[in-house]
Amino acid sequence: MNKSFDLLSLGEVLLRLSPPGNERLVRGGTLQEQVGGAELNVVSGVSLLGLRTGIISKLPANDIGTYAKNQIRFCGVSDDYLVYDSSPDARLGIYFYENGAYPRKPGVVYDRKHSTINNISIDDFDDSLFASTRCFHTSGITLALSPQCCMTGMEMIRRFKENGAVISFDVNFRGNLWSGDQARECIKKILPYVDIFFCSEETARLTFLKDGDAKSIMKSFTSEYPISIVASTQRIVHSPKIHTFGSIIYDARSDRFYEEEPYHNIEVVDRIGSGDAYVSGVLYGLLSDYNDCQRALEIGNATSAVKNTIPGDLPSSDLKEIENLIRSHKSTGPQPEMAR
Repeated sequence: MNKSFDLLSLGEVLLRLSPPGNERLVRGGTLQEQVGGAELNVVSGVSLLGLRTGIISKLPANDIGTYAKNQIRFCGVSDDYLVYDSSPDARLGIYFYENGAYPRKPGVVYDRKHSTINNISIDDFDDSLFASTRCFHTSGITLALSPQCCMTGMEMIRRFKENGAVISFDVNFRGNLWSGDQARECIKKILPYVDIFFCSEETARLTFLKDGDAKSIMKSFTSEYPISIVASTQRIVHSPKIHTFGSIIYDARSDRFYEEEPYHNIEVVDRIGSGDAYVSGVLYGLLSDYNDCQRALEIGNATSAVKNTIPGDLPSSDLKEIENLIRSHKSTGPQPEMAR
């Protein structure tokens, strides 16, 4: 069956306000506005790499909602499945972010309670939505926002699965939204529908109370649920400005693990969205060739590594840049200092 989209994702679109450089929220006088949100970051990355994507969300019917829609379009993401709230209380969720510099860590302040996304309903969309994509993705952030978001997200997962979509899910645990116990009880209900599962070792221990090493934890999810592929990121934070990043992918179909040398000493400009960039790279790789997990892992690692060097939530790398980065990462010889 012909699908209009390669990837659709359900999630909140957020307005991000940040003081410039290393200025602090408590004393700065200027804030830069941008948009982001876990699921939007993912579909933006996949779109930039070359596949057709769209975001499923609800925005306020005002100028802030229009700004968000314009930024979504700028990334090549379809707004076909955006719906709008015209009520007097309609609002876009906001978060404030300040950069860190050792020993001061980065900081986030959220202002997202009662935002428009919390009113999203399955009834906002025509049934044709559920047969329109090859893959559907969402995350634990969306399920944790409100009981209404949780109910809508779970029902969308069920309906997309019924219509033959591959289901991708990122646990993306946020302690300020729900507890580990709440996350575990909710997510366990949707794991029987999930094909591609993103969960870090730390999150698996905290949320699912797993023990053992990373590989045994990953394998355990596929023994408990009909999950085909598990991806787990591995980040070492040396300081706010220097990170090492790598990952592991486990393919339950072939009972194989996939790894590569991590990216060492990444010069971090802005880490927000780098985990989502990893998801976008892996999903692009799998949607291009569902059996080539090594390629998916390499694209995921590269897209995450380079996103750390870019300000804002959203990625900005096309496939040519990512392929060049992968070649450089694998090279052991001298490399040019500048791309020219």
